[in-house]
Amino acid sequence: MTSARATARAFPLYIAGERVETDDRAYGMSVRSVLEPGGHEAAALLRLLREGTEEEVHAHPHVLCSVSLSTPEQGEAALAAAAAAAPRLRATPLAERLRCVRDLHAAFLAHREEIAHLLRLEGCPRVLVEAQLLAVLDLMRPESLEMAADLLHQEFTAPRHRIVLQRQPDGVVCVDPPANAPLYGLIAMLVLVAGNAVVIRVPRSCATSLSYALHEVIIPVFEAHGTPPGAINVLCADFEVTMRQWLDSPSVDTVYYFGSSDYGLALERRCVERGKKAILELSGNDGVLIWRDAHLEHATAALLESFYASGQACVAPKYAIVHPDVADELSARLAAAASALRPGDPETSDTVLSPVLRATAFQRTLDEALRAGAVQVCGGARVGVDGEPDPNGLFIEPTVLRVDGFERAEANPAVRGEKFFPLLSIVVPEDGPDLLDRCLDFLDRNRFGLRNSLWAEDAVVVGRFTTELRNGGLLKVNDSHLANAPYLPGLGGTGDSGGTHGEAMYPILRASRLQAVAIATTRVHPRDALLGPTAP
Repeated sequence: MTSARATARAFPLYIAGERVETDDRAYGMSVRSVLEPGGHEAAALLRLLREGTEEEVHAHPHVLCSVSLSTPEQGEAALAAAAAAAPRLRATPLAERLRCVRDLHAAFLAHREEIAHLLRLEGCPRVLVEAQLLAVLDLMRPESLEMAADLLHQEFTAPRHRIVLQRQPDGVVCVDPPANAPLYGLIAMLVLVAGNAVVIRVPRSCATSLSYALHEVIIPVFEAHGTPPGAINVLCADFEVTMRQWLDSPSVDTVYYFGSSDYGLALERRCVERGKKAILELSGNDGVLIWRDAHLEHATAALLESFYASGQACVAPKYAIVHPDVADELSARLAAAASALRPGDPETSDTVLSPVLRATAFQRTLDEALRAGAVQVCGGARVGVDGEPDPNGLFIEPTVLRVDGFERAEANPAVRGEKFFPLLSIVVPEDGPDLLDRCLDFLDRNRFGLRNSLWAEDAVVVGRFTTELRNGGLLKVNDSHLANAPYLPGLGGTGDSGGTHGEAMYPILRASRLQAVAIATTRVHPRDALLGPTAP
């Protein structure tokens, strides 16, 4: 398993407009460090990381980059720089901020292939690499920026006033991006458009791709536009230390967190106690409703997205409600398609599977689901990178379960619990005149709420799905569950996916606050304005 790799790079910190090198380093590793057969190479690499020189480490074929590690003092310096830059950013005209993002769009296009290459080397399958890149690019397209301008500033003419509705930035926004989909952290960086200063922490698990995008694309564009020093600050530090610092600092206005629901909901409470805002992108358990008239070939292909990155994507479909008239055919199609998916090296193949991080949790959930009455349709075994059975394999076969009846599904952990492994449940309810009512109710009672999808041709079914379903930040109809498009928010959710104030998430809106302005256009005595011209 050999292939040309990117030359190992060394990335600094970025604080107050200065690139800062430190002696302590974190290393971005290729996924091949775990895919190579045998343990001798991995053991040798670990020794090299502990004992080797920087030159020796960078020469290793599995090392993609090194990143300077920041100290708590440098974390404080980054927050101080952001606080100093925030008033200047707020005073920068919106049109100039939007011009900067237009240039970012061009820069991402110019670096697209290299970013994609690095993401694949980190272990992200090609199809999800492209999905992340499209999501970032869609939010920077001219039509998306025009919508952003309209959302940030609106004016209306009243009989005696010019009314302005404008969004004021929160101030300093600290971003902790997702380790499994780092480019979504760059979407969070669009809070800069609203006039916020940003401090972003680079996770070690995606240090290469995220550092490259920040240092080679985002920072150069903002520097070329003369953005105030401190507008962007880049750290690489321990998560717990950094989060405590952000919570305790009076300079921080907003914490933008990607991660587990349990931690995120607790973080929200801690933020509120300290007078801060929490923007949360948390766990998901997305549902898909497949009606009797669905295009089954396309619906099956959309359900296969459940296994992209081996189910380790929060916005992938995790369960499907299938009309009983088409359940058998859909299950057969899905079993055949899922069984054809094979592991592989994401850099040299078109695999959609990734090494599974929670193999023990997968087996526990599968066992509990079967005891609760689910039927295993396909998959379930651990396999190696060659696709052959291996009790210690890093991959798990895409697994499909069938659960008959909503009552049984409600109590099944494979249906209602959040899953971060390749397990998709097909729920087949009993038929009846109130079937659509029961399907919508089951979707609405999901405690998670990122996305929900529908496959149906009946206009009544489509209409009720899109108007009555309250759960979810994004609803998709007859479309890829994962795909993005211009104008769509891409992020955000309700319930345990987004916290108390969860909703479809445009970063520029969530990191700003609405302010209303009334400018009198005629001269009227204040008493008359208050009581009306006919007051005695």
